[in-house]
Amino acid sequence: MKTRRSLQIVLLVAVVVAVVPVVWIAQVQAQAAPQGSQPMGLTAGAQHEVQGKITAVDPSRKMLTLEDGTRLTIPPTVQLPRDIKEGSIVKASFEEQSGQNVVTSLEVQRP
Repeated sequence: MKTRRSLQIVLLVAVVVAVVPVVWIAQVQAQAAPQGSQPMGLTAGAQHEVQGKITAVDPSRKMLTLEDGTRLTIPPTVQLPRDIKEGSIVKASFEEQSGQNVVTSLEVQRP
């Protein structure tokens, strides 16, 4: 009877020793894995800011392209300043929505 009890304890310890590292590795991998699929650290719905020189203005599609390649979508709720043009320096706040950088505010910077 004593041998059977000892065998049960040894098996229990062996299971614990085998399971604990597996659980620990799974937790470490989960913490290191990227959360979601947002490119370049952008989080959907989070407010971001960018400042840069405009290289293209497309008023018909309400799109701006900055020198660094950032493309900003101008929604109907945001009015483009009258003096905006290629070469203008702008400061914009935007939210990433469905893969687009949707502007929430936009201002032309004065030199």
